Amino acid sequence: MPSETVTPTPTQDVGDRAARRRLVRNAVIAFIAVCAVLVTSYLVPVPTVASVRSWGEDLGPGFVWVFFLAYALVTVFPIPRTVFTVSAGVLFGPVVGLIGALISTAVAATLGFLLARWAGRDRVTPFLSRPVVMTIDARLAARGWLAIGSLRLIPICPFWLLNWCAGLSSVRLLPYLIASVIASAPGTVAVVLLGNALTGERNPLLMLLSATFFAVGVIGLIVDVRLPVREQSTTA
Repeated sequence: MPSETVTPTPTQDVGDRAARRRLVRNAVIAFIAVCAVLVTSYLVPVPTVASVRSWGEDLGPGFVWVFFLAYALVTVFPIPRTVFTVSAGVLFGPVVGLIGALISTAVAATLGFLLARWAGRDRVTPFLSRPVVMTIDARLAARGWLAIGSLRLIPICPFWLLNWCAGLSSVRLLPYLIASVIASAPGTVAVVLLGNALTGERNPLLMLLSATFFAVGVIGLIVDVRLPVREQSTTA
């Protein structure tokens, strides 16, 4: 039998366009805010937090492991990941901070995914915000793991929430993890370098890299939301 294409209703089209406009608007606002912080940290004298980094170094190498272990475990739950990512740049610099943040992000994403899949939709869904979950579910149903990448590019969607929703979907773990790590990288690089700049190490090149990676995330997100979604077909 020939396949039938599900045609979206006018109401769905209007809702999708409105959601896309809000997504793009929020991404642009976030980009402007980060650029403002970068410019301010470079041009305006701010109290240095280099002493915080010195304090972290004085605690020895064990502190690095404890910090990133806490990063991975705590951000499985509704705790802002950005706080840990900025702190990674402040405490450990651009290299260690970035590597640790990316590894912790991958671990937290995997744990959240597996936790939601183990618990099941009936147990997890009541704890989630319904309107946001419906939006994420729709994107996951339409694009699968590609939706993970687009929603990871800029942290407009809460990190933990996307982990849980993906675990409740049919997306497989490996594609989910690969998309999460790759698409989280631009925003993570930008935020870690921002944290490093706050210590007083205002390297113009690193700041330019931070703004560039954040811009990559914004552009990727805008391109993604403007691409047509291929409707799923069902066999009659």
